[in-house]
Amino acid sequence: MPTSPSFNRQTRHCFGDATPGEFPLSANPSIVLHVLTGCNLDPQDLAKLEATCSFFRQPAHFAPDHELCLSELAALDMCQKRAIFKPMTLEKREDLKLRCGGSWKLVLRFLLAGETCSRREKSQAIAGPGHSIAVTSKGSVYTFGTNSSGQLGHGTTEEESWPRIIRSLAGIRIIHAAAGAGRTMLISDSGQVYAFGKDSFGEAEYGVQGSQQVNTPQIVDSLKDIFVVQAAIGNFFTAVLSREGRVYTFSWGNENKLGHQTEPTDLEPRPLLGPLENIPVVQIVAGYCYLLALACQPSGMSVYSVGCGLGGKLGHGTKTDEKQPRLIKQFQTLNLQPMVVAAGAWHAAVVGTDGRVCTWGWGRYGCLGHGNEDCDSVPNVVESLSNVKAVHVATGDYTTFVVSNDGDVYSFGCGESSSLGHNTADIDEQGNQHAKILSPKLVTSLKQINERVVQISLTNSVYWNAHTFALTESGKLYAFGAGDKGQLGVELVANQTERPTPERVEIDLS
Repeated sequence: MPTSPSFNRQTRHCFGDATPGEFPLSANPSIVLHVLTGCNLDPQDLAKLEATCSFFRQPAHFAPDHELCLSELAALDMCQKRAIFKPMTLEKREDLKLRCGGSWKLVLRFLLAGETCSRREKSQAIAGPGHSIAVTSKGSVYTFGTNSSGQLGHGTTEEESWPRIIRSLAGIRIIHAAAGAGRTMLISDSGQVYAFGKDSFGEAEYGVQGSQQVNTPQIVDSLKDIFVVQAAIGNFFTAVLSREGRVYTFSWGNENKLGHQTEPTDLEPRPLLGPLENIPVVQIVAGYCYLLALACQPSGMSVYSVGCGLGGKLGHGTKTDEKQPRLIKQFQTLNLQPMVVAAGAWHAAVVGTDGRVCTWGWGRYGCLGHGNEDCDSVPNVVESLSNVKAVHVATGDYTTFVVSNDGDVYSFGCGESSSLGHNTADIDEQGNQHAKILSPKLVTSLKQINERVVQISLTNSVYWNAHTFALTESGKLYAFGAGDKGQLGVELVANQTERPTPERVEIDLS
């Protein structure tokens, strides 16, 4: 009977006869690069790997840079997958690397932070003053609502009660949108800015028109040499953010309010001077006469504010104006790393990486969520949300929404026009109906749709009744609040001017 062949059991080593467990990674870096990039590790993970594993500091023996260690090479590879990084020249990439702190891991952190806080290149909905914008994940744009200044971009000034696609943008992918009183700005994936509606950024009061009305999207010539990724429209000024994290502002230069002296009608972009000149910014948001900027530094994330300090909304412990951006130091005291920032008309809010929510400013109607209507001139944690891990926050005119990591939505503040989604109202001494919610309250009407909410947008204007959008993970859009100008995009029954509970807008943004 033939015997089975015998095999000598051998100890297998990773490399030759070296000690078991040794693995000179630089000898086969493609395996490591595959693991590092395939797992989509964040910059902090890459940094920890490099700090704890000495072999990560060995030079990689292949392109694009023989001097790069493997974790740096993995970070660069992940950067190259980002849409705004791909078209950059080698020179611009190196400039961005230096601006971020000299490391590709820090560049990756900068890019990821921008995607997280602004939904760049994802579907989004904007509840503007009287009109609305919806951007699909593929970059198509729908607008609806009031159109007295041509702010819907359809070539007319006729009101639209249903979402209508802007056909003149066919073939152009839009990655970001911003709405102001009578005007709209859209950002394409190539960094170009399209604007329509009022051509003036200096509205002295509601209803003031610019010298011209633009009814269809037009490229903003003065921004052609700047690759823009985000815009923010405030009262009296507009700001844009470049791919490199630089902030530029239009108008409102009188009295040096934004670090430069210009005329109110000036349409030339001016760099925001001061401390942010050499610090990369990942998000800008504008409220009533002020601007907040979320900055990304090697030491961590931080928030700067500039403009009108009425009500303590700049977060510095005072109510004075700031002519140049100033760091809000309170987050260091709270040991909170800001992740998302929101600017309401009179108050502001931040979500930290640990899920905590901070609010500050004018607390009328309870919009700060602290159980009272007091002003708070420095950011303070909303303690009643201590059991909620927040990922998103939105603010309006005395109104605040918070979205948790499991898709639940909480709202508080002024619910006039049913914009809080609770369908409740109290009668004040003058007989007016107001839903005054002093502490965060779960929006049960959104809980009932059985879908995870990923974005909330609400009207941020002192001149218009508010309406609110809730966008779900699958791209469904729900609307509630004021709808007298068709800005909800849903049907209202006779004599109805608002929707107290969310209703599905018949448009798919996925």
